[in-house]
Amino acid sequence: MDLMLISISFILSCFVIIFSQKYFLNNSYVDGVNNRSSHSSTATRSGGLSIFLTLFLISVYFYVKGYEIYEFSLLIPFSLLMLIGLYDDINGVNFKLKFIFQVIAAKIIIDNGLIIDNLHGFLGVYDLSRVVAQLFTIFIIVAIINSINFIDGIDGLAISVVLFFIVMFEFFAIKQTPYLNFSVILFCSIIPLYYFNFRKKDKIFLGDSGSLFLGGVISVYVIFILSQEYIIKEEFDLNKVLFVISIMSYPIVDIIRVVFLRIINGKSPFEADKNHIHHILLKKNHSHFITTISIITFTVIVLFLLQLVNLL
Repeated sequence: MDLMLISISFILSCFVIIFSQKYFLNNSYVDGVNNRSSHSSTATRSGGLSIFLTLFLISVYFYVKGYEIYEFSLLIPFSLLMLIGLYDDINGVNFKLKFIFQVIAAKIIIDNGLIIDNLHGFLGVYDLSRVVAQLFTIFIIVAIINSINFIDGIDGLAISVVLFFIVMFEFFAIKQTPYLNFSVILFCSIIPLYYFNFRKKDKIFLGDSGSLFLGGVISVYVIFILSQEYIIKEEFDLNKVLFVISIMSYPIVDIIRVVFLRIINGKSPFEADKNHIHHILLKKNHSHFITTISIITFTVIVLFLLQLVNLL
């Protein structure tokens, strides 16, 4: 099953990416170059749609065959996030409307039984009341979705952070997670996007459809990590909140820093700018690849240091 799933996901993703880009180009759904752009050639924001379509088509196939390879109900909030992001990619959407849809998706995720009701002693907090747990979970989901959206500003960064998180999520679990098949499909669907993301002409960006969708995925994984079902391997055991911080340190650092600076400057936290850490690094080295590698290296170092401190 795993080998077949890997092959199908990768090959199907390649075809869907090419088809989606052709559709976007034929309909002139292109990402224009402006003062905030990090590209200088034709590009489409079809990457997120391609990843989602690959996942959706594979899910439909197995659903028809009678195999529930993961919790298919998760497609509902993920679809909602992808669609509002796709609409924004093509027509543009006010950030307030995107925020409302993120909250709705968060509530759907909670209604599926995924909720943060225990902080496992982080800052001395353990169990949360039902109301507090729901409000806190919505806040965390929306924050994670926007943190992934915020780092989607240079080639390869957002998808690299997401892939790193997925690999660490599965690797550190003491046993196979119920999301393994989902992780395999997602991982293999994202890999082909690297080629199209980094090439010079006819580039393909993740787009809001991808960053919102993948942000929703990461939020579900984070909630599962904080549940009683997810157990970290004994040799890597760490407070679960610290563990989450260790494997998504860059999105956390970046969103806190950017939101704080925007508020200090009297701007909306959702107002786009080029003050992200990756933009600053890009100005210094002029390489999307080096900037992405540097940030992933930073994340690995943070993970290593927190594990080291835990051993001491």
